[in-house]
Amino acid sequence: MIPINLLKVILPIFVSFIVGGLITPPLTTLFYRQKLWKKVSRQVDNPDPVSLAFMKVHNEKDEVRTPRTGGIIIWLSALITIFFFIALSLFFPENALYAKLNFFSRNQTLLPLFGLLAGALIGLFEDWLEIRPQTETAHGLSSKYLVAIVVVIGAIAGWWFYCKLGITDMRVPFIAARLSLGWLIVPAAVLVTLGTFSSRVIDGIDGLAGGVMATIFTAYSFIAYTQNQLDIAAFAAVITGGILVFLWFNIPPARFYMGETGMLALTVTLAIIAFLTDTVLLLPIIALPLVVTSLSSAIQITSKKYFGKKVFKVAPIHHHFELLGWSRPKITMRYWIISVMCALIGIIISFFG
Repeated sequence: MIPINLLKVILPIFVSFIVGGLITPPLTTLFYRQKLWKKVSRQVDNPDPVSLAFMKVHNEKDEVRTPRTGGIIIWLSALITIFFFIALSLFFPENALYAKLNFFSRNQTLLPLFGLLAGALIGLFEDWLEIRPQTETAHGLSSKYLVAIVVVIGAIAGWWFYCKLGITDMRVPFIAARLSLGWLIVPAAVLVTLGTFSSRVIDGIDGLAGGVMATIFTAYSFIAYTQNQLDIAAFAAVITGGILVFLWFNIPPARFYMGETGMLALTVTLAIIAFLTDTVLLLPIIALPLVVTSLSSAIQITSKKYFGKKVFKVAPIHHHFELLGWSRPKITMRYWIISVMCALIGIIISFFG
């Protein structure tokens, strides 16, 4: 018989996957019926021949033909599953098993649930601004507004860590020491949230973001389980189930993309879970593909602005590989392999380091 603690973590993955499988067909029909994709393809000022060729391929195949709200499937699957287990515990209070399977709690999952919902709804609004019918241009929120919103979410999370959970320090891997921050945990939470948010640009090739994110959240589910934080472990697991069902339909040729409603929800939630599992300083290892993706865009922007030249043919770096002649499946598979290796290294360090 499977131990109750293990069942509490494993079962949400399957329930979330099944729920996602049931809601995806009608949602996909809705996405296409409402034409939830960009009506105007991306444009850049003074593009070079390489950028023009890249935009032509992506605009024709992806930008204006594929729905960009697939992230709804991820967080909606997770939400339905969470409320399903809450309902079981409420309607059958005499059943100890149902009470044990309920993983909604104030000290472990309330904050990540807030992050998931806030990121999902803000991202959905951003997606809507991108896909609404327009005659000449289509654009979402200004970058400064998005950053400001993420800062607010990060500040709320940091305040909760400091005032409600008493988190004031971080574990330093490899050494028997802790980094004491006190109230500085609040700006630290803002910075980490901004860092994970910046990696949302990884959603650009069929199956890429889904595979990487599924691996990362699986790793965090395992880490939380080894820490006996079973509610967080189950929460990360239920998100993994939602990502996997999204990935089922996102592998080439993608039926839809994750969009901001998926990436913003996942990146914000990831930052919060890293703090709750005391693995903030391990996050760059576990989520190395996200870090590299974010850095490649930052390096490209900085180099073009201050030195007038590109470091990569196109940023983020997965598109650079694409222009080097790598096929999209090759890029995606290698990202998945690297993600698994980084996740395993992070798990080992969290356990023994």
